[in-house]
Amino acid sequence: MSKRRRSNGPVGKKPAIPPAPPAVEDMEDDIDDADDGGTTSESSVSQEEIMRRSKMLTEKDDDEDDDDDDDDDDDDDDDEDDDNEDDNDGDSDTKGFTDENSKWLKPKGKMGSTQQLLDSDSGSVADDSDSEEELEIERKSRVLDAEMSQMEDEARTELAATIASHSSVYHLPTDAETSHERDGSTVVAPSDLRVRVDEVLGVLADFRARREPGRSRVDYVARLRSDLSELHGILPELVDAFLDAFGPAECAEFLKAGDVPRPVVLRTNTLRARRKDLARALMRRGARLDPLAPWSKVGIVVYESSVPVGATPEYLAGHYMLQAASSLCPVMALAPRPHEKILDLSSAPGGKTSYICQLMKNTGCVVANDLSSERQKATVANLHRLGVKNAIVTIRDGRTFAQSDPAGFDRVLLDAPCSGLGVISRDQSVKLRRTMADVRRTTHLQKELLLAAIDAAKVANTHDDKDNVHTNGVVIYSTCSVTVEENEEVVDYALGKRNVKLLDTQLDFGKPGMTKYKHKRFHPSLSLTRRFYPHVHNMDGFYVAKFKKIDHHTSKNKNKNKDGDGNQGENHNNEKYNATITMEVEKEEKIKPAENPNIKTNTEIKSIMKPRDERRSSHSDDKSDKGGEARRPSAKGGKSAKGKKRTAAALKDKKKHKSKTLSVPPVKKVNTSAKVTKPRRIKK
Repeated sequence: MSKRRRSNGPVGKKPAIPPAPPAVEDMEDDIDDADDGGTTSESSVSQEEIMRRSKMLTEKDDDEDDDDDDDDDDDDDDDEDDDNEDDNDGDSDTKGFTDENSKWLKPKGKMGSTQQLLDSDSGSVADDSDSEEELEIERKSRVLDAEMSQMEDEARTELAATIASHSSVYHLPTDAETSHERDGSTVVAPSDLRVRVDEVLGVLADFRARREPGRSRVDYVARLRSDLSELHGILPELVDAFLDAFGPAECAEFLKAGDVPRPVVLRTNTLRARRKDLARALMRRGARLDPLAPWSKVGIVVYESSVPVGATPEYLAGHYMLQAASSLCPVMALAPRPHEKILDLSSAPGGKTSYICQLMKNTGCVVANDLSSERQKATVANLHRLGVKNAIVTIRDGRTFAQSDPAGFDRVLLDAPCSGLGVISRDQSVKLRRTMADVRRTTHLQKELLLAAIDAAKVANTHDDKDNVHTNGVVIYSTCSVTVEENEEVVDYALGKRNVKLLDTQLDFGKPGMTKYKHKRFHPSLSLTRRFYPHVHNMDGFYVAKFKKIDHHTSKNKNKNKDGDGNQGENHNNEKYNATITMEVEKEEKIKPAENPNIKTNTEIKSIMKPRDERRSSHSDDKSDKGGEARRPSAKGGKSAKGKKRTAAALKDKKKHKSKTLSVPPVKKVNTSAKVTKPRRIKK
């Protein structure tokens, strides 16, 4: 086939059609013969054959034009024809290219055989069709499946590593290994300390499985105390106090939160502005802010500001006050009402006082007292700036305030001076300046101030049990400390010294107060108090307790069970114990010496303090002063019969009234109805 094609065409060109058909003149003669009606010979062609040949001539002209344009590709086609000729010689049954498929079947590369070319073409078409049929969502789904599979593999690997690390036994460094750290020759990086703290916390969480043989829990806690003290730069004794109050894991979180500053909080002064107007004005000045929380209608938290929030025109105009979020809680628990008389016993620098006046809408009277005259200058300045008109500023010792005006205030707020261990984030110097000795000294002052605050409050006379709202007799005690010595112990002390009870603070957030600490046990009602922590509520550490004053009398529960440190036991809330106390109080009221007009109270009390002999002689002198007959001495120089009887009666009465707090010797009643005659003659 290739030889015949090459013989009819020019050399170097691809034969596009079969051998040339008969000449055109012969075809025309055949057509003329057909028109004449003559018959044609066997060699002549029919009309259909003539049309077919004409069409072929037309196609030949077109193919020649195409061949002239594709001269550059003919050499490659000749090589292909040579290869195909060799293949066709080996396979006589294979049919070569014809004019029917020459237009659309043009091989583009060298193939071993025609079948391979066809197979490759069909495969590529199938692949293209598959890629075109895949949707975009299917492709994204396939990518997501691959990512999820990879994440699952990483999670399994990480879980296995975590289980291996938490189930392994941790080697606690010995004193010899850490001696170079104590003497200062080697400085441990904070990252290494943090890793060691996490390891020790993990061991303490699962002590039985991960502890090192021969090591006790005390060793791990001591190592944790030392590392926390070094990591956060705080005194070890304060770390011990926090470990006792919180536990190891929470103590580490508390100290970590103390190194992070708290967000800036503003309190809107509703006497001069509204919160939405203030927020809009600050946002125009480039501040990024949000409402504080659902429990506050006046608080705004500021995340960042292009201008200092303490020097804006709104601040100078008294539209807001810079105040911590925790400082709003005591005033909310106090719940002041208009036209009341309220005492703020420790008011400087005036944040809580101005908030009280704001809630009272500048009505009633608020007495703002503080011992420091320098701090009260800031109080006066803030009250003037905020537009407060119902406040009176005083400077005096709060412990003596109740002496001048006892029971004269409807509500009393005592934000007592404290160690400041709850506001470490604002004052980092507290970590090194405060000691537990300072805490104990502050505790004594807080107890005195709390008793004075209770004495200055009125007795609660009306109340609503449903809403737990009392019109008066409310005392709020708060501190910015988290130690139990300054909070629960002081409140429990006041419960034993005054007739008061604890109320719910009406604060929906915060943790309940502690009812037990180490070996100490407090009143169960201390769970009504509230504690606020920086690592839990993102606020300064704070404590709030709310009292209701029952009456003016001091508590007479003197026989309460106490532990070794003088703390009250649990049973002072027992009904049997309360009944016993009530009976003793009634007994003491029956034997009050002031009820008997025949007894000289002052004289008898002084006589009790004298020795027995002097007391006896004083009684005989009193008898002789009244004109009575003196005791007749016995013949033997001893006591008379009447003296012996009186002595026996006195001893009997002494045994009878042994449990009484005030024992007065009995005095013989004078018969005022008897007729007075001349005095008896005294025998020699």
